[in-house]
Amino acid sequence: MKITGMRTNRMENPLGFYMESARISYVAEESRGSRQTAARVVAAKEETFAELIFDSGKREDIDSICYELPFCPEPRTRYYWKVTVWDDAGDVCESEPAWFETAKGEGEAWEGVFITQTFSQQEHPVFRKKIRVEKPLKTARLYALGLGVYELSLDGEKLGEEVLLPGLHAYDSWLQYQTYELTMTEGTHTLEAMLGEGWYKGPYGLKAKLPRHGEEYAFIGELHLFFEDGEERVMGTDKSWAVRKGKVLFDSIYDGEIYDERGQGETDYPVKQADLSTSRLTPRLSPPIRIVRRLRPAALLHTPAGETVLDMGQNMVGWMEFAVNQPAGIAVRLQFGEILQNGNFYRDNMRTAKCEYTYISDGKPGTARSHFTFYGFRYVKIEGFLGTVNPEDFTGCVISSEMEETGSLQTSSPMVNQLISNIKWGQRGNFLDVPTDCPQRDERMGWTGDAQIFADTASFNCDTYAFYLKFLKDLALEQEKCGGSVPYVVPMSRYELNGACAWGDAAAIIPWVVYVHFGDPYVLKAQYPSMKAWVEYIRGEEERSGGGRLWRTGRHFGDWLALDGKVDGGVYGSTDPYFLATAYYYYSARLTAKAAGVLAKKEEQERYDTLADEIRQAFYREYYTPSGRLAVDTQTAYAVVTAFGLVPEDFREQVKKAFFDKMKENAFRLNTGFVGTPYLCPALSDHGFTEKAYGLLLNEEYPGWLYEVKMGATTVWERWNSVLPDGSVSGTGMNSLNHYAYGSIASFLYRYAAGINPQEDAPGFRKAILSPRPDYRLRYVKGELLTPAGTYRSGWELEEDGTLRLRFTVPFGASAKLVLPGGAGALIRQEKEGAAGEEWKTEFQIQGEDVQTQVQAGSYLFTYRPCRPYRRRFGMDSNLNELMSIPETREIIVRHFPKAVSGIPFQGEGTIVEEIARSPFAEVSDEELSAMKEELEQLIPAPEGRR
Repeated sequence: MKITGMRTNRMENPLGFYMESARISYVAEESRGSRQTAARVVAAKEETFAELIFDSGKREDIDSICYELPFCPEPRTRYYWKVTVWDDAGDVCESEPAWFETAKGEGEAWEGVFITQTFSQQEHPVFRKKIRVEKPLKTARLYALGLGVYELSLDGEKLGEEVLLPGLHAYDSWLQYQTYELTMTEGTHTLEAMLGEGWYKGPYGLKAKLPRHGEEYAFIGELHLFFEDGEERVMGTDKSWAVRKGKVLFDSIYDGEIYDERGQGETDYPVKQADLSTSRLTPRLSPPIRIVRRLRPAALLHTPAGETVLDMGQNMVGWMEFAVNQPAGIAVRLQFGEILQNGNFYRDNMRTAKCEYTYISDGKPGTARSHFTFYGFRYVKIEGFLGTVNPEDFTGCVISSEMEETGSLQTSSPMVNQLISNIKWGQRGNFLDVPTDCPQRDERMGWTGDAQIFADTASFNCDTYAFYLKFLKDLALEQEKCGGSVPYVVPMSRYELNGACAWGDAAAIIPWVVYVHFGDPYVLKAQYPSMKAWVEYIRGEEERSGGGRLWRTGRHFGDWLALDGKVDGGVYGSTDPYFLATAYYYYSARLTAKAAGVLAKKEEQERYDTLADEIRQAFYREYYTPSGRLAVDTQTAYAVVTAFGLVPEDFREQVKKAFFDKMKENAFRLNTGFVGTPYLCPALSDHGFTEKAYGLLLNEEYPGWLYEVKMGATTVWERWNSVLPDGSVSGTGMNSLNHYAYGSIASFLYRYAAGINPQEDAPGFRKAILSPRPDYRLRYVKGELLTPAGTYRSGWELEEDGTLRLRFTVPFGASAKLVLPGGAGALIRQEKEGAAGEEWKTEFQIQGEDVQTQVQAGSYLFTYRPCRPYRRRFGMDSNLNELMSIPETREIIVRHFPKAVSGIPFQGEGTIVEEIARSPFAEVSDEELSAMKEELEQLIPAPEGRR
């Protein structure tokens, strides 16, 4: 046995984070046993554990996923902890130590004050302090914050690997400071803080011309020196510090940076106290933003327009780092874009954002990079570079908030695999302290609708717990300014519009998703007031308007960017926004009730369950006819009611048929937008139309995910047709090529294709449901997920003869329900790793065409021929042109429906066999159609190449 994944509050060895409580977790693996029988947790202030401050003793009730240490951590203190685990096979293992260190105490006074420069605020400052260490130093800590953004250095070397500190947050509500562990020998050291404008002082947001958060640069620091002889010395920022004019001449989140290596001299200017209080200073919640990958250019291009352009081969977020050896005064300019047009550099879809970096050489060899901004790009145009550009001198530095990558998916389709890669790259680039909509144009904001739509996918891909915890704090703080309503964007950054359904529901949906995925209820405890406030805001709006539990007021985005709107290329879909508002009202009320239940707030749980029941009944009365017809007849409407549990039991068959008919009406092509798309494929599969869901996924034509892949996309687009088939950009007004929202399809791949599902009553994957749903067009799907409980694996392989192989792994300490699709009546061969021959068997329960069983930790293999073979099926809902291209089906149609071959008036207005056959000009009898239908459905076509 070994113990890994040791985390405190879902972070590895966190330094200086806000810590209301310390909740530890760990993963035991490679054990002979299947479950933990007991554990012991110890904590100490020294790594030797010579003097314990906590010892749980050997206990059976220690939860490996979330165990709260039962003591209040002291300020500015490092705690070491470790765990010993016993299993049911007699194995025992003691972990290596892990640690966490607290920041300054709540309400603890600061020794320093915010300082700013005495020269113009148009100049970029570098604050400096000489520090004398005259005797052996044991350790040192610096608590610091620079506004707008800052980088610290000690003796000319950058401190730490983080970039763009302190990140983006609701600056008018809280100011996150950082903690640094310094190493200094005896002698004199120079501590410097270089500042840029960033989000705080520079133009940012959809109302970027309004006054900034701050009009002046500001820096605060408090240095604690701990000497070997026991002395502690504390010094803070004050007028003894000096400031120089920095080498950064200009920086802007949108427009870029100008950096002059020649500098502006070494004159030390006095500082003054900035007009900024320390009252908002708070220990950080933001996970570090770091360089997470480095990419070499894929190609050096010389365009028809005579430009020199680097192709990075991947739409990425970050900047370029490059070696320079240019004459003094030479300015090298880089411009960043996502796509070429007619073979030339292009950036019009960035709108007003200039997206440039200029480096002015001092005549010496060196390395250039951005410090205070970032870019979203694949292509880099280089200007002003004397001599030959060598691609080997350039590196793309990919930046992202630190999140452990936890999920992986692999299929037999290279195009689907590329889609999965695109989705992950979209998350990597846009999860930059806040979940932004896009990383490149003059926006880059935390749109709440995009965030909640993608939350489930994001939490499969990565451990998002700490990331979302910080974002949700911002959301709650901004919500307080809006009377319980939730802003469209978080932080608001002067853009104070609020109260839209699906966007505002991020307040309820994201905390619940995070809790279910990671199993730590603290996120619900922290966000429960926000969840309540949002639901109560809607209740207040609804009751003031006499809505009778229907939310029929306010301004809503609706099914944003859906294709079924009134205007071709418009942004508003045709699904009634008040229909969606009431559906989300119900869903948020229900989730709030569930959160209250987890937090043991029984009365509030009952209250919100009652409210949810009342909303559901009102919804049924308003939007269902007595015969079971859904009044809002759109793909999104059917997907949403299915996902939210808003289908009356008595009307399930009617809704199922109407949903199918609606899809058939559009030739089984999607026309959903931001709201409907995440739920569309899951809803189809839940109604028994898994093959149609795969059809949407695997469609290579517009609109569809693989159309983007076919067009060369390396991230997910904002619009289904961001790039037209001829390669031209479809528009520049709102057209990002790195927009993660539609990447929510990965949730379908994890939950349905691979079949990995958490259970709400056992969050954090203490228990799981492994229920893959194969499709004949793929040979295999393999899913793997590192959860707080350990690593799950679930996948399938379909042989040419129709044999299905299912492989599952359930981690130590967990259990799972395995669902074998089409296993009813099949002869199933069972194997378990470590069990020979007939030593292991499990009993199955039949559930429709499937069978299911409950298992403990282990690896399992099942082989059988499903009761319904996975193969292509034909019918009256098939595409006529496709049937005419297949010899076997063409022969059936020619025999029974010859007019379809010779041509029917207005035949081009239909695509599906049935709708063409029902034309008044079809001239085909019902008997012929019935016979044709029967032959098509019974036909087993010749094997075709699978993906």
